[in-house]
Parts: sequence; structure tokens; C-alpha cells
Amino acid sequence: MFNLDKLVRPNIKSLKAYSSARDEFKGDAHVFLDANENSLGSPLIKWYNRYPDPLQLKVKEKISTIKKIGIDQIFLGNGSDEPIDLLFRIFCEPGIDEVIICPPTYGMYEVSANINNIHLNRVPLTRSFQLDMPSIEEAINPNTKIIWICSPNNPTGNSIDREDIEMIINNFDGIVVIDEAYINFARQKSFLPDLGDYQNLVVLQTLSKAWGLAALRMGMAFASTEIVSYLNKVKPPYNISEPVQELALKALGEVGQVNDMIKVIVELRGELEQALRNLQIVKKVYPSDANFVLTEVTAAKDIYNYLVSKGIVVRDRSNVVLCEGCLRLTVGTQKENESLIQALKTFQS
Repeated sequence: MFNLDKLVRPNIKSLKAYSSARDEFKGDAHVFLDANENSLGSPLIKWYNRYPDPLQLKVKEKISTIKKIGIDQIFLGNGSDEPIDLLFRIFCEPGIDEVIICPPTYGMYEVSANINNIHLNRVPLTRSFQLDMPSIEEAINPNTKIIWICSPNNPTGNSIDREDIEMIINNFDGIVVIDEAYINFARQKSFLPDLGDYQNLVVLQTLSKAWGLAALRMGMAFASTEIVSYLNKVKPPYNISEPVQELALKALGEVGQVNDMIKVIVELRGELEQALRNLQIVKKVYPSDANFVLTEVTAAKDIYNYLVSKGIVVRDRSNVVLCEGCLRLTVGTQKENESLIQALKTFQS
């Protein structure tokens, strides 16, 4: 039986969160003498001398409308990496607790676990890049606090079977995190509408991919109000800067343009996949629900170096478990994709 109170570290439950000046103030005012800011302004833009909204309420209101999720179920972080790190801090006792990851997968789960001194149980995906359910069940023990699932998965590009994920959420008494960074490009639907049914579920999304805002570093975590309250309790007081909030708010008003871009990227992905299959040096093109394509080639490292010599940078994943001999190719513009294919045609082993 899931019990959030038993999962949260005792020191986090008793933690007195830092209370910023803007946290304490509610209402309207025109004279701000509470936060030790430079009242004369700044050399850049006058209002950047003021601290940003620590809870990013205007941005969350917009996201709430788009995602149809309550504001109190939304946490905004400095990229998805911030909520990943915070979830370790909230639920995992260093040197005692454990988590499960399913490689090949996003590397920051392991990095954050190591930073926080949390033991990793690695349960590799199957050869078809799906969850190894019997092995996951075997790996779970009383100290297992979080299971991390990336779907669509990075670097493989495929979506994880939904029924398998539901099976884990329903039968695991800890936290299940589903990282949906690439969900906008996928055929499979998001788990966001299911948050009300699963109190142990955390869904991660981002503005870096489909929204094209990688430079802003804004990640989103969606969960129960209780889990979000702990994330807000542990985060730094002003984790999202004012310029980032302003630009994100502006971008979130362009849903139609983003949807159009997603359609174009999915079309370009299909064209890239077909062009790759026609190349002799390509052994396999894995199905993708993301904005990249995992491709097995004849000589991954040599081809990677050759592409670099042509000014084309891809990701060499040939040393990653289950991705031997593979390159990860981001879907570029039509011109960039054509340049990639032309360079691959001229490669000679």
C-alpha cells in the first residue's frame, strides 16, 4: 500500500523551508523594501533588479490551461535535471535507499544517484528495448524508493509498453517517475491524465524539445499536490529567473506554432528513417517516437569521426549497453538531414 508519509526522509518532513521575501508577501504593492534589492534599477532593464516570482505562478497558470493540470500539481525546475535531483533528496536516504533504472536510459538518473550517494539497481531493457518485468520485480526490495522510466526512451527512441508501466505503478509502493521529455513526438499518449489515479506517480516533461526552448532550461514535474509541496519545500527560493519566466510565458502563448513544428519534425523523421534504410552502411534503423533516430551502422566510431570531419556532429552511443554499433541522430532541418545523408553516402571504411 502506497504511503507517501513513510517514503519521505524524516529530515525533509521536519525541514523548515527557506522563506523568501516574495513568499511572505501576498497582494498588491508599489513600494518594495523587503528583499534587499538594488532600488535604483540595473544596467540592463529596470525591473530586473527585482527577484522573480519564486513559484512562477503566471507560467504555471498557462501550463495548467495547456496541460489541464491543477497549478498545485505543477513544479517548474531548472531543466528536468533539477526535479530529478530533488526527488532523490526527498525520498532517498543516502547510503541506505536504492532506486531502479533501466539502461540504456537518460544518464542523469545515474549521475544524480551517485551525487546523492544512492545505490543504483540497473535492470537493463530487453533486446526489444522494453521493460524486463520479472527482473524489475526481483530487483525491488524494502529499500527501493524510486523506479525511473524514460518513455519515449533516450537513447533508443521507442515508447515503453503502457501496460507494463501501469503494472509497475499499481504494484510498487514507492515513487514511479515517467520521464516524458519526448512525448510530443510520440504515438503513445501521456500519463498526465492519470495523475489523479496514481498518488505515487511523477511525470516529467520539458520545454527543451518540442517547444524548442533548450537554452531556457525549464523542466516540468507533475505530481500530487503533496509531492509538489515537497519539491517546492526543498528547491532553492528563486530557481527560475525572471527572463526565463518571461520568455517561457511568451512561448506558451504559441501552442499552434509548436503543434505545427511537431508535425514537421515527425514528417522529417520519417523521411530521415527512409533515407537511412537505403544506405549500405546502415544495418538497422530503430523505430522512433522521439525527435531522433537510433541507427546501427557498420563502423560507428569511424563514421562518427568522419561526420565530425565534415562538420556534422551526431551522438556516438556505441559504448552504451544494448546500443553497440549505434549512432543517435537528431532530426534536423531538411537541409541538415540532406547534408547528413550525403556525408554518409561518401563514407568509405
